[in-house]
Amino acid sequence: MIKKVFLLILITLGLQQTNAQLFSKERVQNLQNFDKPRFSWGYILGFNSYDFNFDYNNEPEGQEPYLDQDVQVNTSVGFSVGLLGNMRINDYLDLRLEPMVTFTQRDLTFSGPDFIDQSETFREVRSTYVHLPLLLKISTKRLNNFKPFIVGGVSTSFNLSSNEENPDDNFAGEFRMTTSTSYYEIGFGVDFYLYYFKFTPSIRGIFAMTDELVRDNDPNSPWTGGIDKMATRGVFINFTFQ
Repeated sequence: MIKKVFLLILITLGLQQTNAQLFSKERVQNLQNFDKPRFSWGYILGFNSYDFNFDYNNEPEGQEPYLDQDVQVNTSVGFSVGLLGNMRINDYLDLRLEPMVTFTQRDLTFSGPDFIDQSETFREVRSTYVHLPLLLKISTKRLNNFKPFIVGGVSTSFNLSSNEENPDDNFAGEFRMTTSTSYYEIGFGVDFYLYYFKFTPSIRGIFAMTDELVRDNDPNSPWTGGIDKMATRGVFINFTFQ
């Protein structure tokens, strides 16, 4: 759904720019000196979709390893809001800091013979992240009033809903995650130079590099005993205004 919205916005803006530039004898560039200052700022609104990727331990000798279907993840669309700090290196390179607060929810369904009641198999994981990415933006040459780019870098986040220090675990109905996580990120977008401001839609993938699961106190827990690693992966669709 969010990918379709993003694509529709790109097509609409692209058609507007094309009509103005291809069917007009005089091509006027908006905000011609906008990218000249060393530092610039803006704000970000967007959507996100977080998922989990699970790696499983092997079961005792002679048995097959745990399958990915052991934990099913149901994702939903979340909301993001943040700020942009941009440092211009040259006409093609920018260093960007994009602190954001993101809100998301993932529903986990566990399976196995040890569960008696259906309520034991379901965990609702609501997360509020303070997300801090440091990114390198690599742009093409400006083409009239738009400029495509790719972006990549690293980030860290702090999960304000992690329950990491909670002594209760899944046996008491509490699913726990680590508070801090490290990621690498990669994406692309387009700068549109409008009459009064620069508007930038972008899409970016994030991939956790660290294990986020806080295991239950019982090493043989049916919820966490078979999981070797649980790592976030997700998609951000951001709209930046400068």
